[in-house]
Amino acid sequence: MSTTLQAPVARGDAKRTRTSAACDAPTPERQVRLLGLDIPEDVAPAAHYGLVTAHGGLLYLSGQLPRVGGRVAVTGRVGEDVRMEQARHAARLCTLRALGALRQTLGSLDHVERVLKLQVFVQCTQDFTRHSEVADAASELLAQVFGSVGLAARTAVGVYQLPQDASVELDLVVAGSTPSQPKKEQHAQHL
Repeated sequence: MSTTLQAPVARGDAKRTRTSAACDAPTPERQVRLLGLDIPEDVAPAAHYGLVTAHGGLLYLSGQLPRVGGRVAVTGRVGEDVRMEQARHAARLCTLRALGALRQTLGSLDHVERVLKLQVFVQCTQDFTRHSEVADAASELLAQVFGSVGLAARTAVGVYQLPQDASVELDLVVAGSTPSQPKKEQHAQHL
């Protein structure tokens, strides 16, 4: 069973219907502008793999590190040399890169139908147990951009090491399509 949260409609405004309230709702791209988010436009794989694999209307994003300008911005082990605020910042940077990859693939974040799965990996000490708090930064950003369809099933785990000593890595699975292509054609182009 799937549940979707919906924003309530103001009761005192008789002229405002549920339909008009939905039309007034900000799109993901409008939300990005309102929030002043700086989504990278040049997201590319760092090695020999695909950035996004599309199949049957689903998009599987490769792991994103907290890169800024080609370098990993937050490195080290959370609970040792990386504080919680830094780890949460790293999760936001990873999420911004994932949004950039989605925008590159779909042409617009408005074509994301639903964020289905978020996995967050935290390079941390053996006794660090606050992985969910780090992952919350990514979940919060996705919800700010996409609203209720950004609330995904989630896994947050601690790991011993991540590529390039990154403190955080995340990946996403989303449902989405471009309006100009039927899903079958989109699938064929990305294989």
